[in-house]
Amino acid sequence: MREYRLIDADCHVVEPPHIWERWLPKQYHDRAPRLVKDDEGGDAWEFVKGGPLMYIGLVATPGMRFEDIKWKGYTYETVRKGCWEGKARLEDMDFDGVDAEFIYPSQRTMYYFMGNEDRDFHRAGVRAYNDYMAQEFCGADPERLFFLAQMPNLGVEEGIKELERCREMGARGCIITAWPAGGDDLTPADDEFFRAAADLGMPVSIHINIQRKRNPRPTLEGPAAIATMALSGMMSFPPIMFELITSGLFDRVPKLQIVGVETEIGWIPEALEQVDNFYWRNRAHTGIAIKQIPSFYFRENFICTFIQDRHGIINRHAIGVKNIAWSTDYPHHGCDWPYSRKVIQETMADVSPEERYLICAGNMVRLYGLPQSLPTP
Repeated sequence: MREYRLIDADCHVVEPPHIWERWLPKQYHDRAPRLVKDDEGGDAWEFVKGGPLMYIGLVATPGMRFEDIKWKGYTYETVRKGCWEGKARLEDMDFDGVDAEFIYPSQRTMYYFMGNEDRDFHRAGVRAYNDYMAQEFCGADPERLFFLAQMPNLGVEEGIKELERCREMGARGCIITAWPAGGDDLTPADDEFFRAAADLGMPVSIHINIQRKRNPRPTLEGPAAIATMALSGMMSFPPIMFELITSGLFDRVPKLQIVGVETEIGWIPEALEQVDNFYWRNRAHTGIAIKQIPSFYFRENFICTFIQDRHGIINRHAIGVKNIAWSTDYPHHGCDWPYSRKVIQETMADVSPEERYLICAGNMVRLYGLPQSLPTP
C-alpha cells in the first residue's frame, strides 16, 4: 500500500496531439478537433473550421514566470510534457513532492462534444476522453494517477451506463457538467443517477459550475477576465451547492458525496450562516422541506477544494477540517509547480500536523477509500 502524505485533489490534463486520432472512432475523425497554429505560432485546437480557437497557453503553464503566462504562442514542444503524458506527469509530481492526483478533463473540449446535437458524436467524444485517461494516461501508475470520469449529457440512463463502464476501468469518481437528466434545474428525475453514484461509491464532482442553456459561458478575455477567473468559484458554486441541499436530495440519497472543485473555501462560513438564517425564515412559504438545516448537509455530504486560500485556512474550523482539500490545478495558470510544499508551509504554518494531514491527504483517502499504510498523525 502507498503512503499518501500529499494528494492533489484537483488537477487537469491537456489533450495530447494524438488523442482523437487514437481514441475517437474513425467515423468521427472528420469532425474531431484539429490541431492548428495560432497567430503567434503556438498550438491551438480548432473545433469548427474557421471558428474560434482553443489555445493551449493558460492551461499549460507549469514552471513559467507569471510574466510569461499568456494564451497564445505556446506549442506542445515548448510546454512541459507532464501536461498530457502520464509518465512525465509522475516525474513532475516527484519533483513537486506530490504522492497522488485526482485528475479532471479540459472542460473546454468536453463542452464541444456535449454541446453537439448528434448524440452518437457526443457519446463518442466523452468515451474517447475517458478511455484515454483510463488506458493511457493513468496507466502509467494507477495507484498515483486517479482519473475522474466525465459524464455525458445524454440523460440519466446514459449517464449511469458510462458511470458503470468507467468504474470498471478504474475511475474513482465522476464529474458532471450538467444535471444528469439534462434540465436547466435540478429535479427528482436526477435522483436515479445520484443514487447509482452513491451505490457505486463514486463521489460526484462539480467543477465550479453547472452548464445551463439559459446561461452562456463567461468570457475569459477583456477587462472582466481577472475578476471572472478569481471569483468564479465563490460566485458560481454556492447557488449550485444550496440547490442540491434544499432540493432534499441528501435526505433521499444520504450516502451521496459531492466534491466542489476549484471553488476555494474562504466564503463557506458566511454562506452557511446566511443560508441557515434565511432557510428558517423562508422555509414555510417556499415549500422547502428538508430534515436538517442546510449547513448540516454541507458537513455531511461535501468536500470543497482550494489552491491558495489563507482566509479559508484561518477559518478552517468554521468550515469543517474534514470538508476541505488542497489542490494545485496543475497544469493551469493557477498552479505553483514545483513549489507546492513551499506554498503549503507558508499558508499552513499554524495548522497542526493532524489537521494538515487531513487537508493535504487524509480527506481524499477517506472520500475515495484509498488503501493507506500511513497511520493518521
